Amino acid sequence: MRILIDGKPVGQGEAVISVFDQGLQRGDGLFEVVRSYDGRLFALDAHLDRLEAGAAKLQLNLPARDDLTDWFTAVAADGGDCSVRLVVTRGGNLPGIDAPSRTIVAWEPPPVPNHAFRVVPVIAPWHSGGLDWDLTGAKTISYAPNMSATRNAKGQGFDDALLLTRDGWVLEGPTWTIGWFIDGALETPEMDLGILGSVTRSEVLKTAADIGLAVVEGRWTLDRLLQADEVVGLSTLKEVGGIVAVGDTPFQPGGLTESLATAFSARVAASL
Repeated sequence: MRILIDGKPVGQGEAVISVFDQGLQRGDGLFEVVRSYDGRLFALDAHLDRLEAGAAKLQLNLPARDDLTDWFTAVAADGGDCSVRLVVTRGGNLPGIDAPSRTIVAWEPPPVPNHAFRVVPVIAPWHSGGLDWDLTGAKTISYAPNMSATRNAKGQGFDDALLLTRDGWVLEGPTWTIGWFIDGALETPEMDLGILGSVTRSEVLKTAADIGLAVVEGRWTLDRLLQADEVVGLSTLKEVGGIVAVGDTPFQPGGLTESLATAFSARVAASL
């Protein structure tokens, strides 16, 4: 595994940050995960655009974009088929303590595809649910509530959680976006709900339009989702993955899921 901290290679045992870093102490920082296919990065510019927008919201200084691009590219070249993760921390803010902010780039093995993905709906009271606030759209490292939702879902025998607002609107997964097919159209929660601006979501919606699928973004309760013919999870790591159960309701990935997944894979290949 190749790891860069502030652009400098370090061994796994040396990949550390200060215990005084506010990223560690308070979750004050940002991250991005970019998929690499045989050493070539997909949609890196879109990920960096989101990173820069989030940094502006957090008032967090980033390295130069050219440097970030070089670091991502170097790590991907070593990793081949992998995911390249970047974390930018706040650094320390205690008087007399030197704890500079850190930019960490490392590669991870690609996930093993799960073709029997099952999710359980849960209320997410920590989610803005459409209320605009200072950090709307920022991909911060403060993911403890999301990770707790995933652990609790697994404790119930599911693979992950599906987050809902207090009013019952369908939002997203803890680390992925959801979509579903009804009458041949792809429906997905709208961005005004405060869901993360997923790069994969954006690319998948373009792909759907390219192959002639109607795309509808809106607000729906769980009842609408449970009427779907097919349900998909979308993310950098999942790409377009079929969901086989939402709570007690089973689903069968079919032709629409397969067509969209195939077209998205072609879109990825054409961009590399």
